[in-house]
Formats: sequence, structure tokens, C-alpha cells
Amino acid sequence: MISLVDIKVARERIRDSVYLTPAPQSETLSRATSNALCLKLENLQMTGSFKERGALNRILTLTPEERSHGVITASAGNHGQAVAYHASKRGIPAQICMPMHTPITKLNAVKNYGGEAVLVGQNYDEAMQEARRREAAEHRTYLSAFDDDAVIAGQGTIGLELLEQIPDLEAVIVPVGGGGLIAGIACAVKESKPGAYVIGVQSAAIPSMQVAMREHKPVLLPPGSTVADGIAVRKVGEKTLPMCEKYVDEILTVDDEEIAMAVLWLLEKEKTLAEGAGAVGMAAMLNHKTRLRGKKVAVVLSGGNMDVTTLSRIIERGLVKDGRLVRLRITLSDHPGGLQALTTVIAEQRANIVQVTHDRAYFGVHLGETSVDITLETRGPEHVAELLAKLAAAGYPFDRVR
Repeated sequence: MISLVDIKVARERIRDSVYLTPAPQSETLSRATSNALCLKLENLQMTGSFKERGALNRILTLTPEERSHGVITASAGNHGQAVAYHASKRGIPAQICMPMHTPITKLNAVKNYGGEAVLVGQNYDEAMQEARRREAAEHRTYLSAFDDDAVIAGQGTIGLELLEQIPDLEAVIVPVGGGGLIAGIACAVKESKPGAYVIGVQSAAIPSMQVAMREHKPVLLPPGSTVADGIAVRKVGEKTLPMCEKYVDEILTVDDEEIAMAVLWLLEKEKTLAEGAGAVGMAAMLNHKTRLRGKKVAVVLSGGNMDVTTLSRIIERGLVKDGRLVRLRITLSDHPGGLQALTTVIAEQRANIVQVTHDRAYFGVHLGETSVDITLETRGPEHVAELLAKLAAAGYPFDRVR
């Protein structure tokens, strides 16, 4: 198990090559979460995530012989970019095994940073198996994304920075996949300030650390799908679990709708792009998953690498979760002017119609009736409630499509 000394050594080793990211306080998010909330902006790193810290610290410990043979790793994207960037800068060949569905933004970034991208498998674990096979066959050095002492120590440098940037820090909220980030941060924070609270947040689809801490051993979970692909790790590390059991106070989960809403809030309120995995901590805070109230809290935005198609889908999901995009199924009398009368009621409530779909054969409609699905833009939940009340008063039967 690494120590605070290891993290301090790592900081000196990588200091000149990694950006000391800011941790500003957000007044808007502080009000929304009932805490004094600061954002640690690791999405501003050169490769768009915190992964640079651990990857670089590990690369700088390679022997000359290991450098000559090259390195290999498995990654959902961010760790691979970090390895490709820092290995290539030092003339070290880097091969990155990535799942077949890796976002194109992350795939292209690996190539642009000088790495060789190998698409294999349906998830991180399958990509890791191939990387391990190639490690032995090609005599490369495998660089773990999280289960490595040097990697954990590198990620822990974030904890040291937070303590300096926020002297009155009381709690830290950290995304969790395999556990390298939270293990390092928790060690740095708890060893320096034992009274501080450390909370990890995972996707509810793959709560591998939550299960591992409950079972006191790494457990291989079934595959799952989540917008937080960067933390979709089915089995946590052998090295990270003991550190989390020692230092982490609590592991929470959030679902994809909550994550999408957090991404949307960060875009709108903070003008900051966080990928799904990077926004899980904010999702927990916005949905009041923690017991923290009136505390000085740092939320680690661990990464911001997201392709525009995924971003568009997440924004749409976020609007639905936030009550600003709503779909109603309304039954109308099928005669001229029926739809016009309905849209008049909607227009009077200042809701904007985005899409209208008619159906006369399904959804249990009778002859002489039509079912209309209407997607609307609203100002939020209160506006939706007002609109539904007016529709009911006007005699329109409806169901809210969720």
C-alpha cells in the first residue's frame, strides 16, 4: 500500500509536466447543493483528464530496457490518451487496446498523441485481456490504468493540490471506476487531514467498488451500459480496494439520467464540459445523494473527453431529467381543427412544440379518435405542472411519456 510520502515523491517527479488545475468555488452550484462547492477541473489537463498524473508517474519509473521494448495498456479512452501522449513525448512506443465502442473522439486522440490504437472487445475487461496477451507476446511493459502503485501515487497528487488550494476543505467527492483515483486522493487527504470526508461515486450500472467494499474482495460484475464509460470497470483493483477500505468513507451511485442532468448543469451554469464519468460526483451532489450540508466540498471533475454525438444525446437526456423537455400522449377527437385547438392551449402556456406524431391505429384509440405524441420544451417542472393542469381543465386526456 502506498503512503503519503509516495504521493509527495510523485508530485515532484511529474510537477513540470502536468498542469496544476484550478479549483474555483461555484456560487451557483453551492446554492443548488447547500454546500460551499469547489470544482477541481481535471478536464483542463492536456489530454482532457486526470489520467496524465498516474500514467506519467509510472512512465518515468521505466528502466531503459523497458522503454526500448515499449509499453501497452488497456483503456476506455482517457488513460490511453495519457499513456500515448507522455510515452510518445519520450520516444517510447505505446500500444493502446480499447473497446470496440470507444468514442471516436478518444480513439482519434490516442492516434494524434502518437499511440497505436487497437480496437478489441466489447468492454474494458476484454480489451485488458488482449493487452495482457500482447504484453507477454511482444515483451512490452503493461501500464495498468489503476491497479499500480506508481499510478495510484500519481493520481494522489490531486489530493495534495486540493489541500493547498482549499485549506478549509471538509469533504471530497471523487468518481470511481477501478479505484486508482480515489485511492490516491483519499490517502493524500486522510493522511494530511484525518477529519476530512471522502466519498466515491460510481455509475449504478456497474457499482464495482461499492460491491467490493461490501464483500471485502474484488468482484467481477456483469457487463453494463452507462454514459459514464470512463468508469465502467467491472472489477476493481487488488491494490486499490484495501486503500479504499482504509480511507474512503462512503461509495454512492448515480443513474444515467442523473449523470446527464449534471453534464447539462455544468455546461449551462459553469460553461464547463465534463464527460459522463467526470460528472458523476456532481450528479451525486445535485441529486442530494450525500448527507453533506453547509460543508466546504471539492468535487473532482475527472475528465471532459466526449464526442459531439454523445454530448447531444446526454444534453437531451439532461433536459428530460431537468423537466425542460417533456413528451405527452394526448387523445383527440379526429376532426378538422382538433389539433389546432390543442396547440392553442399549449401556445397560451408558452410551451414550445418540438415534435408531433399522429397515430390512429395503436395505443387503444377508438374510431373517430387519434393519439398524438407531442414533445415540448418548457421552463422546468413548475411550468410542466401548469401546462398539465390547463390541459386537464380543457378536457384533454393525456399520459406523460417517460
